[in-house]
Amino acid sequence: MSFSAELRGATEIERQRLLSAPIITDCLAGRVSRDSYRAFLTEAYHHVKHTVPLLMACGARLPDRLEWLRHGVTKYIEEEYGHEQWILKDLAEAGFDATVACDRGPSPETELMVSYAYDTIQRGNPVGFFGMVLVLEGTSAAIATRAAEIIAARLTLPRRACTYLLSHGSLDVEHVGHFDALIDRLEDAGDRAALLHGARMFYRLYGEVFRALPRAEVTNTRAVA
Repeated sequence: MSFSAELRGATEIERQRLLSAPIITDCLAGRVSRDSYRAFLTEAYHHVKHTVPLLMACGARLPDRLEWLRHGVTKYIEEEYGHEQWILKDLAEAGFDATVACDRGPSPETELMVSYAYDTIQRGNPVGFFGMVLVLEGTSAAIATRAAEIIAARLTLPRRACTYLLSHGSLDVEHVGHFDALIDRLEDAGDRAALLHGARMFYRLYGEVFRALPRAEVTNTRAVA
């Protein structure tokens, strides 16, 4: 069995817990509100804007023996650059104030996830950061396109207001293959253990980001303006 297959098998419980977040099940069942979508985009902006800096930091910390992985990181950087701007455009197209979303800080859950990503790179084995790549891209590939179609239909939004979700749904399907090809080359037990630990942690942390978002039928006291 390939390491990528082992990794997915070992983290399936954590993956299912993330996907069972109430706001995700609500959305896929057609229950979505403008406040929910605005909050999702706002939090997405506040972690996606760190994607390229995190990739750069990870690449800089990788040891020489993983030079081939550093080369793989450069491909991610090229493809991920500027994606936070897509989110700001989606906010504007959906009728929200993108400037307010940009200026307002992230939720505590988003801040913790981003902080843990930087900490993983600087304090531990930087390979562990690829756990975040697995979680974010795997989640997008699994539900992003379907969620975007439901959101656009239920909120009567143009597809151009769902660019981030629609693009990542298809783009991250391609990225999953690239990810698998990279991590299947990992041979060191320490690197594999770091990636597995990172994946489990990021499933938990990303799940908490979703669980903190306001649901369509629940009044949330932490409004996102």
